[in-house]
Amino acid sequence: MCLRSYPQIIELVGVLLIDFLFYILAGAGVGLAVGLTGVGGGSLMTPLLILWGIPEKIAIGTDLLYAAITKAGGAWTHAKQRSVRWDVVALLAAGSIPASMLTSLALSYLVNDNLDYSPLLNKALGAMLVLTGIVLLFKKQVEAESHDLSHGERWYQRHNKPITVIAGFALGILVTLSSVGAGAFCAVLLLSLYPRLSAIGVVGTDIAHAVPLTFIAGMGHFVLLGNIDFALLGGLLVGSLPAVHVGAKLANRVPNGILRPILATLLVIIGVKFAFF
Repeated sequence: MCLRSYPQIIELVGVLLIDFLFYILAGAGVGLAVGLTGVGGGSLMTPLLILWGIPEKIAIGTDLLYAAITKAGGAWTHAKQRSVRWDVVALLAAGSIPASMLTSLALSYLVNDNLDYSPLLNKALGAMLVLTGIVLLFKKQVEAESHDLSHGERWYQRHNKPITVIAGFALGILVTLSSVGAGAFCAVLLLSLYPRLSAIGVVGTDIAHAVPLTFIAGMGHFVLLGNIDFALLGGLLVGSLPAVHVGAKLANRVPNGILRPILATLLVIIGVKFAFF
């Protein structure tokens, strides 16, 4: 090997180490925020990775598998606690899983390999970030209104089953395109359609549905589109798995009423940036 190549190798190794360190720190930071606020990691992780310079499709595809792995443990815990409405999960999945598969197939077969579809992904991501931020800002109002049954159930609550399937279909498309929405957005949907569902039931059902949706969407990106970076995935998991537990322990000491509006406003600002600029 030529001696001149050693500085290049050392430089390459240094760049790779810096990137991997960033992945770990990003995973830790997002994991801590998720533990503190309960906000889904996709709404934080994907824009952070894109701003670091990772291509949109790699950031979204990798984040989907990351979400599936990190949420699997939570879904298992909720299942053991019987805080999952499996009938509602089935209705959501009946719409979201086929929609996710169709979206991945459409990107694979209808979009030319040489075509840069990052503008589409950016706009989908931006729209979902804005929606997620708005949902977080008005989550308490939505919850209070949905639980007010003094005048009987609303029409969408009386027809919640078909609406759940349709909403799941839309969610499957948007999550596959942006990796955002399987958490906070779905939770508010459940609060609105199922007012008698307990708070822990909303969380458990939301997480239980998010695992297969993000896994199928992530595998679609991997198998059909090749949009997975496993070094990135490994670094994110190394950082986030312990940080989530730390954040959960600190959650009672930090005023969530202050953190959540700040985070929601930040998501709206970032979403506008991705959608329009």
